[in-house]
Amino acid sequence: MTEVMSPLSGQAVGLASVPDPVFSGAMVGPGTAIDPVREPSEAVSPVAGVVVSLHPHAFVVVDEAGRGVLTHLGIDTVQLNGEGFELLVRKGDTVAQGQPVVRWDPSAVETAGKSPVCPVVALEAVADQLSGVREDGDVAAGQPLFSWN
Repeated sequence: MTEVMSPLSGQAVGLASVPDPVFSGAMVGPGTAIDPVREPSEAVSPVAGVVVSLHPHAFVVVDEAGRGVLTHLGIDTVQLNGEGFELLVRKGDTVAQGQPVVRWDPSAVETAGKSPVCPVVALEAVADQLSGVREDGDVAAGQPLFSWN
């Protein structure tokens, strides 16, 4: 079992609330989403593992069981071309759960006309493999979001 922790502090809102049909329809996988606090912060790794994909707006960490967790910082933020995002690790790095991966400012994303809501997705999973999925309430970075059984 993999415990997936929140990469950010904010409100858990669930994937159905994400303003993007690819995420809200769980097309890339099940999970949840965080509406982050509107202040500069660091997105941390939701699991311990290897960074296999790294972009200013999104990253994937694969744990020792081969399970990939995608953290997507905002919606349509790829259109910002990295503006307002600072990478703190490199692709291929091994990271600890809770280790900072990207520094960003959700309020700047919102000012740029994009949604700062952040999907956290279990890649190549099916919904019944997840349990304890947080879909509402306050959540702090490092607190449990869901278990991947």
